[in-house]
Amino acid sequence: MTTLIELLLKASRKFTVMDYACFKITLVSFGIILGAYFSKFFLYYTTLLWVIFIVSFLWIGYRTLIKHLN
Repeated sequence: MTTLIELLLKASRKFTVMDYACFKITLVSFGIILGAYFSKFFLYYTTLLWVIFIVSFLWIGYRTLIKHLN
């Protein structure tokens, strides 16, 4: 498993901006598809999903804007 992770990290270092854009579009579209198929299930957990989103958004913002700029 560690070898697979190292291989994926090595490959991701060579990604361009366009590659990351395509990756994000893939993840967003997958999320929309999951939301469409499981809408009633996710509607029940809306508060939890918002908390997860806000915490992860703040974490990425911290890692991007504060930690790596120093």
